[in-house]
Amino acid sequence: MKNLVWLIVAALMPLPWMALELSGKGHHLSQTNPGLVSIISGFAIIGAAFILTWGAELSERDIPRSLALIALALISVLPEYAVDLHFAWEAGKNPEYKAYAVANMTGANRIIIGIGWSLVAVVYYFKHKQKEIQLDSSQGLELSLLLLATIYSLILPLKGSLSLLDCAIFFGMFLMYAARAAKGEKHDEDLEGIAGFLDQRLGNGARRTAVLLMFAFAGYAIWLSAEPFAEGLVSTGERHGIDKFLLVQWLAPLASESPEGVIAILFALKGKGSTAIGALISSKINQWTLLVGAIPLVYAFSVGAMVAMELDHRQKEELLLTSAQSLFAAIIISDFRFALWEALLLMGLFIAQFFFPDESSRYVFSALYLLAATIMIATSKVRRQMVWNALLLRKRNPNG
Repeated sequence: MKNLVWLIVAALMPLPWMALELSGKGHHLSQTNPGLVSIISGFAIIGAAFILTWGAELSERDIPRSLALIALALISVLPEYAVDLHFAWEAGKNPEYKAYAVANMTGANRIIIGIGWSLVAVVYYFKHKQKEIQLDSSQGLELSLLLLATIYSLILPLKGSLSLLDCAIFFGMFLMYAARAAKGEKHDEDLEGIAGFLDQRLGNGARRTAVLLMFAFAGYAIWLSAEPFAEGLVSTGERHGIDKFLLVQWLAPLASESPEGVIAILFALKGKGSTAIGALISSKINQWTLLVGAIPLVYAFSVGAMVAMELDHRQKEELLLTSAQSLFAAIIISDFRFALWEALLLMGLFIAQFFFPDESSRYVFSALYLLAATIMIATSKVRRQMVWNALLLRKRNPNG
């Protein structure tokens, strides 16, 4: 009964905004009270994202396990894609929106690691009294692709643009990732939570129909909600004198990515720390490949020419800091272990950045991340081997 209640609650969350939009009242409300619009449409996105996540979990019955994790991660960050690609499209018409596209993307990436990964380890420790999460050896593919995408991402702030060449490279990385994952074995473990509740009560045909309906309903809700949510944040910042860059960078990802964080924490509570981290790693890879790659593509379509999206100083700083944090985090788990102290270090460095918001501090934190990553590589044979595997596109676990 509890599972049914949560499913109903999630399905109800998008309805208020859908009703406003379909009745024609949403546009008027956007003009008079953009803050309220962001709240209502934000709840719609959260509810839809939960439904997408449960639908993706339910689809694991019909596709290989590794591919299912990719699908789960990809679908769970769909709201993030919708918001960010809206900013990228608008950037082709209004240069101010370039900053918002980068802000949303960098904020989302840093939250996944600084909050998502770290909370999984903290929850795992308090629930199971284990100071370390041992990653599954099959996750070598994910670790290699994360390292590879992160190493390439360091080039972006140096060259100061996001181009169609970057798009091709990032999309190629994702396609390689999906192709290798599709060769894995099918997922045979029992599903839990909402997905398990539906799986136990539906036959094969009904289950597949349910997945399609969940995707269709949630996708439509997100399509209706993404633009007003994003624009509401920008308008709210203008009206109240709040830094619009910061609103887009931190509030938008918190709404659009909360479901994947909740799902990962639930995995950790159930003792599935490796699965929790694996899902968040897949989300990170999706954002570092498909999302970052799609931004210059959508921008070029909006402009109507094959041009790169040029980055200003603030955007380059944010990208450098995001890439440096990603590299440090990837190096930490490249030995297939994620210790509590490492999680607390990641969280501490992430939170500390809010107390030092100036330009020079972003470079200092970037340098700290890169220096720490370099030291860890230099002092660990296992980590050096994983970096080498990533550059050679191999997925082997050096430990076995």
